[in-house]
Amino acid sequence: MGMSINTNPGAILAAVAATKASRMMDEAMTRLSTGKRINTAKDDPGALQVAVRMEAEINGLTASLRNANDAQSAVDTGEQALAEVHTLLLRMRELAVAASSETSTTADRASLNSEVTALETEIDRIGSSTTWGGINLLDGTFSDGAAMVFQIGPRSGNTMSFTMGLLKATTAVEAQGGLGLTSDVTTRTNASAYISSIDAAISVVSSRRGSFGAASNRLDSTIANLTNMRANIEAAKGQVVDTDFAAE
Repeated sequence: MGMSINTNPGAILAAVAATKASRMMDEAMTRLSTGKRINTAKDDPGALQVAVRMEAEINGLTASLRNANDAQSAVDTGEQALAEVHTLLLRMRELAVAASSETSTTADRASLNSEVTALETEIDRIGSSTTWGGINLLDGTFSDGAAMVFQIGPRSGNTMSFTMGLLKATTAVEAQGGLGLTSDVTTRTNASAYISSIDAAISVVSSRRGSFGAASNRLDSTIANLTNMRANIEAAKGQVVDTDFAAE
């Protein structure tokens, strides 16, 4: 075996090995300190693309989950407003029944009518002032085809629509959210007719509360599904980008 004075192969190989070992040590220390296997694009270009796509999905699911929770809160707020209207209607029916008897005098009926009128006004106030986050729910903004749209998924078109409707005691058209009440129990005949009007109004409000309840239940399922989807994608992303501490 010859001997070269100008070139030292052993030293060159040792330098190459030292450089490689240093690079591997640097990578290992970076991965251990950040907890991530992929810290730059050169670490694993293919896996990086997958990880970014998963991150976008996770972020979209997180925002959708907030949207779904907000949507459920808004729907429940509207339903609770209708529950209060139910209470008012039951009291109004009680007053109408009292005014329907001949044992009530004209003065009695006038007093009863004053309360009935005040309660109708309160129903209208609930309709015009029920808000969630500054958004009017029952003033007709989201009725007659103008439904409230909730983005409940990470992709375009993942939406849910719900019509809050209009709440107004004296509007006659039921399709427009009116309850068709007349606030007149000043005579026995009018009071007796008012009982039927109240019964119809109670039926309308009950039906609307049922729609609100169904929407809230649907959002329960949506929230549970979004939570599961996000957890599974986060786990899958972790397998792609997280550091294997034992290997490092």
